[in-house]
Amino acid sequence: MPAKPLLKWAGGKRQLLPQLRPFYPADFGRYIEPFVGSGAVFFDLHNSGRLRGKEAVLIDSNADLIGCYQAVRDTPDEVGRALDELAAGHARDPRGHYYEVRDRQFNPRRARIRESGGTGAYSADLAAMFIYLNRTGFNGLFRVNAKGQFNVPAGRYEKPRIADRERLLNAAAALRESGVRLVTGSFERALDFAAPGDFLYLDPPYAPLSATARFTSYTRESFGTHDQQRLQRVVVDLVHRGCRVVLSNSTAKEIERLYDANDEARAAGLRAHRASARRSVNSNARRRGPVPEYLITNIHT
Repeated sequence: MPAKPLLKWAGGKRQLLPQLRPFYPADFGRYIEPFVGSGAVFFDLHNSGRLRGKEAVLIDSNADLIGCYQAVRDTPDEVGRALDELAAGHARDPRGHYYEVRDRQFNPRRARIRESGGTGAYSADLAAMFIYLNRTGFNGLFRVNAKGQFNVPAGRYEKPRIADRERLLNAAAALRESGVRLVTGSFERALDFAAPGDFLYLDPPYAPLSATARFTSYTRESFGTHDQQRLQRVVVDLVHRGCRVVLSNSTAKEIERLYDANDEARAAGLRAHRASARRSVNSNARRRGPVPEYLITNIHT
């Protein structure tokens, strides 16, 4: 059965897959995804058989996300049973149960992991809480405050799909493939693995199209202009190494200057293509809908 993303994620790429697939190279070495998020492209490549016999390196700076994936990979049955219990509690008292789990269970247990020096050593119960809060919180966001506490409010869903055992087991099976590695770290960790012929898909927090559109705080650290510049240097380095690269981002002027109007990026063979994707994370429902995005790549279809 096909594996699908377990999580809602700001900027998730399920809607963009038809426009990304033409840029999947016919042959490549390992697959590296430095901003794995919901893993939509990883699961799509897995379902198509393109990762069979290959190494895949899935990287994210969000230690909670990687910790959750590790627990799903290693203990899917235990995660599934915990999700069943959470779903039952939610059915009895949706709003009260959400805040009970968020404030009295999830955040204190996360704090203990951080205090002990851990970097995402999630138990099955904690992974189930992460999935539950993701499926029932506002817009599926993962956001933390200055103290590092998860602070997303409850969403307004009639019948959220909390316990989906088939989806859970299929995702776990994909993550258990012998060549899959889960790595906590910044996008620059990709340079530790990338070699000629490798394929990388990079999906960073998008540059805002306006001053009021900024949403970059998936973790306590934001992703600003300096980070977009660092990322551009990494992308150009990867291309010079002989890697095949696809980067998605907004059509903000700063991204245009870094890639489409940048002599170094163009000399490396990078080209910016426009695509249209539906954006669902916006406080104003009327502003959710198709928006133009860049697909920046050295792969020519």
